[in-house]
Amino acid sequence: MSEQTTPSAAPDTTAQVAKSMPQKAASRPRKAAPKAKAPAKAKAPAKAKAPAKAPRPASPRPRTMRREKDATTIDLLAAMDNHTLAANPLIGLRPADLVNAARSFAQAVGNTPRKAGEHLASYVRTLGKIVSGNTEIAPHPADKRFADPAWQNNFLLRRVMQSHIAGHKELTGFINDSSLDELGKGRAKFISSMVMDALSPSNRMLFNPQALRKIVDTGGANVVTGLKQFTRDLIDNKGLLPSQVDSSKFTVGENIATAKGDVVFRNEMFELLQFAPTTPDVYARPLVMSPPQINKYYAIDLSPEKSLIKWMQDSGVQLFVVSWRNPTAKQRDWGLSEYALCLDQAVEVARQITGSPDVNMWGTCSGGMTLAAYLNWLAARGQLSKVANTSWAVCVLNTSAVLDDTTLGLFTTPASLRAARAQSERDGVLSGKEMARMFAWMRPNDLIWSYWINNYLLGNKPPAFDILAWNADTTNLPAKLHADYLDLVELNPYHNPGAMKIAGKAIDMRKVKLGAYVVGGTTDHITPWQGCYGTAQLFGADSTFVLSNAGHLQSFINPPGNPKSYFFAAKATDASAKDWLEGAGERIPGSWWPHWREWIQQRSGASLPAPKKAGSRKHPALCATPGTYVME
Repeated sequence: MSEQTTPSAAPDTTAQVAKSMPQKAASRPRKAAPKAKAPAKAKAPAKAKAPAKAPRPASPRPRTMRREKDATTIDLLAAMDNHTLAANPLIGLRPADLVNAARSFAQAVGNTPRKAGEHLASYVRTLGKIVSGNTEIAPHPADKRFADPAWQNNFLLRRVMQSHIAGHKELTGFINDSSLDELGKGRAKFISSMVMDALSPSNRMLFNPQALRKIVDTGGANVVTGLKQFTRDLIDNKGLLPSQVDSSKFTVGENIATAKGDVVFRNEMFELLQFAPTTPDVYARPLVMSPPQINKYYAIDLSPEKSLIKWMQDSGVQLFVVSWRNPTAKQRDWGLSEYALCLDQAVEVARQITGSPDVNMWGTCSGGMTLAAYLNWLAARGQLSKVANTSWAVCVLNTSAVLDDTTLGLFTTPASLRAARAQSERDGVLSGKEMARMFAWMRPNDLIWSYWINNYLLGNKPPAFDILAWNADTTNLPAKLHADYLDLVELNPYHNPGAMKIAGKAIDMRKVKLGAYVVGGTTDHITPWQGCYGTAQLFGADSTFVLSNAGHLQSFINPPGNPKSYFFAAKATDASAKDWLEGAGERIPGSWWPHWREWIQQRSGASLPAPKKAGSRKHPALCATPGTYVME
C-alpha cells in the first residue's frame, strides 16, 4: 500500500468492550487453566480408528530432496507466476477504477503505436493462417467453454474459436510489451480478460453448438424458456448475475445442515452449537470452530457424505461450532473486537460443559482472522493457556504478501479503501449479495458465463447443488467489522506488531505460541495458497502446512473417497511457499482429513466416556441444531 490510514479506534480497556457485549461471558473454572496433558496411556475413542492406510505422519520431513519432482509439483510451481485476475471482494470494484484502467490502456496504445501495430499485424497474419487451416491453435485442455467436439470438427466454429483465442493472446502480448508499469499491466489484463471472456463465441446463441442443437431438438422452446429466465433474473438479481442454483430443493435442517446437536448458548451475536458424539468415548479436550462471518457455518455440513462436522463426530472430537447471526444495519457497530470477545464466550462455555481447562480451535477464512484477533487478545492478557492448538482453513493472515504477490491487490488503493468504508458506513452493512457478485467476478467463466449459457442459451433450470445453495444463502457484514477487515488489509497487523488493537490490546503474533495445522487450496482464487502458507509461517516450527488440490471451499470440504483428491503435507519451515513445495515430497493420494485426524487426536488429551446429553446445568440445551440464527 502506498498509504495507510489510522485503524478504527478500539476501546481503551477490555471492560469497555465487554460492557457493550449482549451478554456477559460465562464465568471461568475456579482452577487455573494450564494446558491439559494426556496421560501416558490414553485410550483412543471407540470407532475413531485410523484408516486402512495410515496417513503421512504430521512430523518434520527429512531435508533430503528428491532428484526428480513429480509432474504435479512441476505444474504447481509453473502456475505460481499466474496469479488470480481479481479484485478483493471486501473492497469491490469502483467504476472509476475500471475507467482509469481503460484510459491507461488507451494511453499505452498511443505511447507505443509501433508495438500495437506489430501485435495487430501479427493477429492479421494469424487470421490468414486460421482461414486457410494452417494453424494448430487450440483451447487449454481445462477450458470447458470449448469442450464440445463441434468446436474442433465444424469448419466455421473451429475458426471462430481460434480467432477468439488468437485475439486474446495478442492483446495480452501487447499489454506485456507496453509502456505500462507492472500495476498498470495487471489492471489492463484484468479489464481485457473480463472483456474477452464476455465476448467469447460460446456465449452467443449463433455460435454455441449445444444451443444450436437444442433449438433443433426442442423446436426453439429453449429460446423461449431462456428469455423467461433472463427476464426473471433481470428483476430478481437486478440484471447483474444469472441465477446459479435452484435453492428450492434444499431446506436447512432437513436435507442440508443435518448433523445432530444442540444450541447450548445464545447471545445477540451468535449461537454456540454442541454436536452430539457418535463414539462411545471422546477426547477430553474439545474443539471450538470459528466459521466466516461472510457465510453461514453449514458449509462444513452440507450432507452426511461430505460433512466435516460428521467426520469430527466420528473421530471422537468434542465439537462446538459458532453460528454467527446475520446482522442488519441496526448492528452496524459490531466490530472485530466484539466478535473476538464472542469467541472468548464460546471457549468459556465449552470449557465449562466439558470440564477441560483448555480447548483446541479452528478458524476458516475470515473466521480465522477473527480467531487470530482473539488469540492475540488472550496473549496480551496472559491467558493464552486457554487454547492448546489451532487449525486454519483457507485463511490468509499476512495480507500484504498476497496483495504484493497476486493481482488481488490490483485495485486495492487508498481511494478504493476509503470508498469501500464509506459505502458500508452509509448502508450500515456490507451486503452479502454484493459480496457474492464480487466473488463471482473473480471467476467469471465458471460463476457467470457458464450459467449464462445454461440458463439463457440452453433454457435449462439452474442446478440444484448443495454447495451453490449454501453460497446463495448470503450474510451481511456490519459496517464496523467491514472497516476492521479493511484495516487488516491495509495495516497487516498480524505481520506488523502493534499496528492495530483488539479490545484495547495490541496485536502481536510473536506472543501467540501455539501448534498450528494450516490448509490451503491449489486453485483458491480468494485466499491464494501462497498466502495461506504465510499463515503457517507465523507459528514457527510447530506448524504443519497442507496443500489440497482444489479451490476455496472444496479444498477443505474434502471427504475421503474422491479418487482425484491429493495433497502435500510438511512442516512450514521453508522461507517461501515455492521452497516449501519443492521440498514437500511426493503428493499424497486421497483426502487430507485422515491426516488432520491423526494430528488433532494426538493433541486432544485423554479418552473419556462420551457425554450422554448436550450442555450442562449452567448451559442447558436450548434447541436442536442447526439453531435459529442460521435461518435468518
